[in-house]
Amino acid sequence: MNNTLFIGLGRMGRPMSSHIAKRFSTSVYDVLKKSVDDAAEESGAEPIYDLKEAAGIDTVILMLPTSAHVESILLEEGLLGRLSAGALIIDMGSSVPASTRQLAEAAAKLGIDYVDAPVSGGISKAATGELTMLVGGEPDAIGRARPFLQTVGSEIVVVGSSGAGHAAKAINNLVSATNIAVVSEAVLRGKSAGIAPERMVEVLNASTGMSQASRVKFVQHILPGSYASNFAYDLMLKDMGIAMQINAPDAASPLTREAYRLLSDGRDVLGDNPDHTEIARVYEHLAGTSISEEEA
Repeated sequence: MNNTLFIGLGRMGRPMSSHIAKRFSTSVYDVLKKSVDDAAEESGAEPIYDLKEAAGIDTVILMLPTSAHVESILLEEGLLGRLSAGALIIDMGSSVPASTRQLAEAAAKLGIDYVDAPVSGGISKAATGELTMLVGGEPDAIGRARPFLQTVGSEIVVVGSSGAGHAAKAINNLVSATNIAVVSEAVLRGKSAGIAPERMVEVLNASTGMSQASRVKFVQHILPGSYASNFAYDLMLKDMGIAMQINAPDAASPLTREAYRLLSDGRDVLGDNPDHTEIARVYEHLAGTSISEEEA
């Protein structure tokens, strides 16, 4: 039986670890002891409170906020060096592609496979095990990772070699955030033309301007003023920043570059821990008028 260590038990990681523990012999670790206790009690996984206690691990699954956290766990805390040749590491968070490639190279020198498989779908899909995974790595390593990926997700999209999965996730979120920004601008232009925000969203959703931003985020979170998608603005901004580091022809990048600049500059108006759907609030602040039904 596979001995798996799942690291990172936040709002996404905890339900993912529970799915993994149902199929594989699993230990769980997080810097927060309560998170470890709660996840272990929920799933029956073995709690680990110090990574030095982890022994006989042949698969490590990481669900951490940033590349800095991944590098800290694998390099500074020395987990990579304590794994045996033949082990497998799957990074399912949103990391910087260049960091991922460097870690994959370091792992390969030790005979360890490394796969990046960031997820899309949010907390609701994590809970149901229906996430989408954007996967990068060597074919044999991806083949070894598939049973784990299939346990937490319903769609696996292999996009290239090491780091390509993380690049794809960042680029996807760049598009997602820019879509919210575009719809916000459209709704405010519609309001200036005498069209109520909910009617303008209805127009977009019945026409060719429809997007996931207009169909889901505006309807469920922005128009009602709830802003409760459970994906943080700061994490979205981080992913946008990762995508902006990926080279693109100058003529092809002004739109996303301007969206990133505007949303970075507008962060200060949102207070503590904003939801990413509060992108619309940045536009409200700039326009001096409201979008949400709650504030209208």
